Amino acid sequence: MQQYLQNREGLVENVFNKVYDKYDLMNDFMSFGIHRIWKKNLLTWMNPSSNKTLADVACGTGDIGKLYLDFTNKDNKIFCIDPNKSMIKKAKNKLKNYKNIKWIVDSAENLSLKENSCDYYTISFGLRNTKSLNKSLSEAYRVLRPGGRYLCLEFSKIQNSNLEFIYKYYSTIIPHIGKFIVGEKKPYEYLTKSIDEFINQDELIELMKQNYFQNCSYRNLSGGIVAIHSGWKI
Repeated sequence: MQQYLQNREGLVENVFNKVYDKYDLMNDFMSFGIHRIWKKNLLTWMNPSSNKTLADVACGTGDIGKLYLDFTNKDNKIFCIDPNKSMIKKAKNKLKNYKNIKWIVDSAENLSLKENSCDYYTISFGLRNTKSLNKSLSEAYRVLRPGGRYLCLEFSKIQNSNLEFIYKYYSTIIPHIGKFIVGEKKPYEYLTKSIDEFINQDELIELMKQNYFQNCSYRNLSGGIVAIHSGWKI
């Protein structure tokens, strides 16, 4: 499945080149810090064991990687992967005391990892920014070992009409917050539009199944503002 907004040449790269330096600060402002709880929920559901390898795709500034290593006493190995070099640079500095990380500049649709090389695959607020959902999912399946698990944390569809009304109103304010904090309004206009155009929870489950994942399920967080999707390579 192609994503038309994301296929506009250079759009997503330009967005993140503008916001990377204040990415964490803006995330805290937009979500009132709740994004940290959502990410902890992902790690809790994963419940990773020792001596396992994680591919954290669209790693941003490394929040999932840090949580993963802290959860496993820093013993496990991670490939932290992002298409944006500036974001990787920011993440490297943030996680400079963590030694088990290999940093890779790659897109979710074309990973340089070997087939059957990872036990876990995570993508946090990144699937929505890919050009092709099917290519991203097929690559995730390829790099996972048999028995490996796919976990996606992404903005989703709210299932409460009152909350949806409030959220849609708040979404109109987000670009103005971006203008105040980052100095740029357009990246956050893209953000709200990309969330609005993204597929719903059940549609993502169906795409995962089409790409051979099994035992697929999801959990809504904050009334469906975000959802965590899980699938297994059997």
